[in-house]
Amino acid sequence: MARSRPRPATIVSVANQKGGVAKTTSVASLGAAFAELGKRVLLVDLDAQACLTFSLGVDPDAVEGSINEVLLGRASVADVRVECEDGVDLVPSVIDLAGAEAQLLPRPGREYILRGVLEEVRADYDVILLDCSPSLGVLTLNALTASQGLVIPMPCEMLSHRGVGQLLDTVADVKKILNKDLAVWGILPTLFDGRSNHAQEVLADVGDRYGLPVLEPPIPKTVRFAEAPAVGRSILATSRTSKGAKAYRDVATALVRKL
Repeated sequence: MARSRPRPATIVSVANQKGGVAKTTSVASLGAAFAELGKRVLLVDLDAQACLTFSLGVDPDAVEGSINEVLLGRASVADVRVECEDGVDLVPSVIDLAGAEAQLLPRPGREYILRGVLEEVRADYDVILLDCSPSLGVLTLNALTASQGLVIPMPCEMLSHRGVGQLLDTVADVKKILNKDLAVWGILPTLFDGRSNHAQEVLADVGDRYGLPVLEPPIPKTVRFAEAPAVGRSILATSRTSKGAKAYRDVATALVRKL
């Protein structure tokens, strides 16, 4: 009997154009949690600040290749990916990525470039998580065009609502024009303080306001998240039994059936 080909990876964007929403923490933690569940995981750092790259113990100044070279056609994903201690592979970022948007703008089909380069490695993984930059520029459009799923991290505070609405407007345009298969998997509440009445009210309101699933449990605010990048690991390795690590494991377990 002929061997069946492996199912290609599900590509998931983690995006919010507002900064400081625990987006990079969510990518690193969900990636490690999926790896614990036996999934083959690739993380892609699409932010020129390279926070995900730093967080996983990779020095952006020392890498031989990055997502910048991949998007500009100078290297393949297979050329630049690196293995990380949390059981995931990483396509690192570098500061030069800040200039990539300007170089991509004149190119025809620029929104489809990331989808094309990821297609070459989709058979190697079960899930590919894209850490998007805090903007709605060409790189984020590339991510949404390449993805089957979208997770939106959102702090449990009222001012975060406006950014989510703007992102969902962009998602609607992407689905209409670029990628009809994109589905919003849900809003991921982050930086949650269960003692705060305001946080509780925002959490109760957000699902109704946007008509979207709210992923559970909410990710608690804890200093453990700030400590993890210092040693180049996710919170699942540095504080395995913490409430934050448990919350990300529970979210990953809920999402794994979508892969």
